[in-house]
Amino acid sequence: MGGRKLVPAALFCLVLAMLPSHAVAVAVMSVDLGSEWMKVAIVKPGVPMEIVLNKESRRKTPTAVCLKENERLLGDNALGVSVKNPKSVYRHLQSLLGKKHDNPQVALYQKRFPEHHLQEDPARGTVCFKNSEEMQYTPEELLGMVLNYSRGLAQDFAEQPIKDAVITVPAFFNQAERRAVLQAAQMAGLKVLQLINDNTAVALNYGVFRRKDIDNTVKNVMFYDMGSGSTTATIVTYQTVKTKEAGTQPQLQIRGVGFDRGLGGFEMDLRLRDHLAKLFNGQKKSKKDVRENHRAMAKLLKEAQRLKTVLSANMDFMAQVEGLMDDIDFKAKVTRAEFEELCADLFERVPGPVQDALSTAEMKLDEIEQVILVGGSTRVPKVQEVLLKAVGKEELGKNINADEAAAMGAVYQAAALSKAFKVKPFLVRDAAVFPIQVEFTRETEEEGVKSMKHNKRILFQRMAPYPQRKVITFNRYSDDFAFYINYGDLSFLSQEDLSVFGSLNLTTVKLSGVGNSFQKHADAESKGIKAHFNMDESGVLLLDRVESVFETIVEEKEEESTLTKLGNTISTLFGGGSSEPAPNVTEPVQDEEEVPPESGKDGKDEEGKGEEGKGEAKTDEAAKDKQEDSEKSAGEEKSQEKTEDAGSKTDAKEKDGEKSGSTEAEKDVEKKAKPQKKSKISEDITVELVINDILDPTADDLTSSKKKLQDLTDRDLAKQEREKSLNSLEAFIFETQDKLYQEDYQLVVSEEDKEQISAKLSEASEWMDEEGYTATTKQLRERLSQLKSLCKDMFFRVEERRKWPDRLAALDSILNTSSFFLRSAKMIPEDDQIFTEVELNMLEKVINETTTWKNETVAEQEKRSPKERPILLSKDIESKLALLDREVNYLLNKAKFAKPKAKAKAKNSTSSEKSSKANSTAEEKVIPPTEESTDTKSESPEEVQPGEAPPTEESTLHTDSDSQSQPTEETTTTGPTENAQPENHIDDEL
Repeated sequence: MGGRKLVPAALFCLVLAMLPSHAVAVAVMSVDLGSEWMKVAIVKPGVPMEIVLNKESRRKTPTAVCLKENERLLGDNALGVSVKNPKSVYRHLQSLLGKKHDNPQVALYQKRFPEHHLQEDPARGTVCFKNSEEMQYTPEELLGMVLNYSRGLAQDFAEQPIKDAVITVPAFFNQAERRAVLQAAQMAGLKVLQLINDNTAVALNYGVFRRKDIDNTVKNVMFYDMGSGSTTATIVTYQTVKTKEAGTQPQLQIRGVGFDRGLGGFEMDLRLRDHLAKLFNGQKKSKKDVRENHRAMAKLLKEAQRLKTVLSANMDFMAQVEGLMDDIDFKAKVTRAEFEELCADLFERVPGPVQDALSTAEMKLDEIEQVILVGGSTRVPKVQEVLLKAVGKEELGKNINADEAAAMGAVYQAAALSKAFKVKPFLVRDAAVFPIQVEFTRETEEEGVKSMKHNKRILFQRMAPYPQRKVITFNRYSDDFAFYINYGDLSFLSQEDLSVFGSLNLTTVKLSGVGNSFQKHADAESKGIKAHFNMDESGVLLLDRVESVFETIVEEKEEESTLTKLGNTISTLFGGGSSEPAPNVTEPVQDEEEVPPESGKDGKDEEGKGEEGKGEAKTDEAAKDKQEDSEKSAGEEKSQEKTEDAGSKTDAKEKDGEKSGSTEAEKDVEKKAKPQKKSKISEDITVELVINDILDPTADDLTSSKKKLQDLTDRDLAKQEREKSLNSLEAFIFETQDKLYQEDYQLVVSEEDKEQISAKLSEASEWMDEEGYTATTKQLRERLSQLKSLCKDMFFRVEERRKWPDRLAALDSILNTSSFFLRSAKMIPEDDQIFTEVELNMLEKVINETTTWKNETVAEQEKRSPKERPILLSKDIESKLALLDREVNYLLNKAKFAKPKAKAKAKNSTSSEKSSKANSTAEEKVIPPTEESTDTKSESPEEVQPGEAPPTEESTLHTDSDSQSQPTEETTTTGPTENAQPENHIDDEL
């Protein structure tokens, strides 16, 4: 009940305001991309947050693709085919993303789905599905089809185009896996606003619905998410924090994450499937082994999934499959105890992610206020039993939608990142699960012996918050060199997880042009080679740029110093500071941080320093990156100077020694010299990136994949159009054949025409049976067009005869009303007459002409045969109705707003009345002719001029209210001004 009460509060948090400059569609979507199911949500003007229903009106859709020779099916349709033809259906694609062909995860996939042929991509070393001799599909391409399908569902539901999306990914996805999802979205034509970790999306959804409960007191909540393919435990801290931009706002921070890649509901389904196969083989109804029949195993898997769901609520259940193999039916009783015994080792692994999350966050269970269940597999009773015992709580939290929380949290973030909506800020500080470090080697000399030393600098520690920018400075290089970006210490992973993880080496960065920059600026002091890194909102690490920085001391003229100071102030105001961040975006870390060396000796030999930028988190567009980098450069360089001055003591001592030879006279001259300024010079260094984990597809590969997907989409659309044309033709033939024997149609069609139409319909029906199902869309449309043209006159005559009664009744009614109104208007005394003679004569003329036309046309129509084209047409009746209605309404409006004629004033009128009239006349001359002053003039009967258009109803009502609330002339004068102010204020808000 508590959850239901919180729904209105959460909806009020989402304040939707479409920008006036956006005339195009502004809806955004989110996709909770699970290994077995996906949930899609949208936000559009007028619809705060809503889960999208698919074509079967279900709130979740299978992430499955079926590819046949001339057909492609997605979602529920594809899942339906998986039982009949499992070889053509591809699902659970998430486990193959960012994996090389020799990865153990690929071997596990092949074991689970032996019907598929997995091949190695010779260029990238990744996996691809061999669909046929000609066609092969990568997991990214298949996932792109699923994402494109999800966008289609969202567009149909929103009734407008959608391009922007936030997609959820597991928190344990590494760099290669995240890039693979982005590539799939690119192939699908989606613009990814952010890849958000699914546990973070759940935490955001939970916090948004409980905004009022969050204060400056720290509240720790654990979310335990067991889905189909994996399990994740996340510790989240909620509290309010103060920000410069938005004041005090709620914030969530990811403190600890524990996960088990292989623990999920699908593994339970597979074990139950194998158990059912064993039972069937034990019944010995067939000599064949059911496990060798892919189709039979697919049927058992479907039954196992249903069985697991039923056993969550029942102690036993009868599993049954009709025609499992060789037309043999299967039936067997399975108990919950048997199921729990099959998955006993899986249930033992349930507490593992909890312990890992606690150790990562350096917390104890006592500090966790609540453990909340997320994900469909947490509904298994044994999972809840084991977890409750492990966490030591009285009960587990079930006050969140276990299936839809991630999709709803992600769509809230999508609305926050979109420029078309304004939401209440909710700060998000996500954390990187895997540490990343920079490694490099250089030549050192100790006691005259030269050797190569390997150095490591931690770039992003484990659970480091992101998005975040950092800078590493290399101070001891004066020529071209290379460094390596690798994962850091992963000892917290098990050996099995490490084998699935993939390559520990991310990128080799080769720098060229370093030596040239030193030669070019030989007179300047080197401040090192600075590499600018950025981990964006999606958790993807990017190397923005590398630059060689030098510093020179220049003398500046006194008259220029003031201008320089002014210029620095202006640049600080306009260019140096960060622009206001979008509300609810993940807050970048603001504090400056020095990347510490691994040991003291390394620190003397090689300083590697890191700092974080103070701007907004980097978006995907390169143009925005460059702009943000330029805005942040001033702040970054200042902090770098401080760090370098503090860290480079050795350099300072050497330089002091070089300057010790200067004479006292030179020092005196320096003291008396004009003010000096340090000038910074930055030279961009050419960067060559060599990717060591999973190669990204080339531009040509991406173009080819996009074309492949677009061709399939075009083929699907063409097929839908053909089916639509086929259905239309078939329906027209059957409906028209039936209509020929209906009384309405027999009345208007001659025997000759009837025989001709019937013959053509029979001919088309025969053609449909013989050639129609292989005919092209064009041929089907041509056939339908010919038949419609043949039957057009018959349909027209029937339609006209059906319309006559209502149309003629309406015409009679308005004629009677008009005649009564005309008689009443003529009876008004001449002194009070408000209508002119021309107006009344015009109405009388229209009434007479319409009556004459009606009588003559109806009489003529009655003489004609029903089989002839009618002369009494419904459109003519409607035009006569409109003409009469217009004339009468004009006179009615005139009567409604007419003012009574002025009566002659008495001769003994008082002097006060005359003075009042004089004042009012003077006031009219002074007041400018605004809308309200015009209305004020029309108030007094003496001022109504003949021939003026009557005022509208709204202005009359407004004037009456003004005249009551504004008795004096002064208030009348200021009235328009006072009324105008609140109107402008409202416009500004809108």
